[in-house]
Amino acid sequence: MTFRLETARLVLRSWREKDAEPFGAMGRDARVMEFLGPLLDRDAVKAGITRQMVLQRDLGHCFWAVARRNDGAFLGFCGLKPGPEGTPLEGGIEIGWRLAYDVWGQGYAREAARASLDWGFHQLGVDSICAMTVPGNVRSWGLMERLGMKRQARLDFDHPAMAEGDPLRPHIVYAACRT
Repeated sequence: MTFRLETARLVLRSWREKDAEPFGAMGRDARVMEFLGPLLDRDAVKAGITRQMVLQRDLGHCFWAVARRNDGAFLGFCGLKPGPEGTPLEGGIEIGWRLAYDVWGQGYAREAARASLDWGFHQLGVDSICAMTVPGNVRSWGLMERLGMKRQARLDFDHPAMAEGDPLRPHIVYAACRT
């Protein structure tokens, strides 16, 4: 199933095999991965893209590839997927994003996230969509707040995929509600 959602400057779309190279470059950039975990090797990049393709095929949504409309350049990803198992987001919908460092600060993440939220509320019929990050990721939770998302401190948790004592284990949760 091919997906395409356009905004003023972006296209959120299904993943393509050729996205592996720029996605891999992002995954090897310590600035991009600072709050996300270890740098990605080729196997992790391939597995990540495959996971998103399977979600798109099976559910009709995923963390979509994000490309710039005017030149088609791959910028990263943004979209919606089921909340991770073993977390307070399980059973709900999670919004997430990751963009290449060289396009930070240009409003692309906000534009893609706003389009993803709007699509999710209209197409999935959910009442809320959650996002999570580590407390130190001020840029990410700042975007959540700029999107009108509200902190859900009662849902904060230690991420089960991170080892005990890992500084990336504690997570905070924000939610957007249907208006």
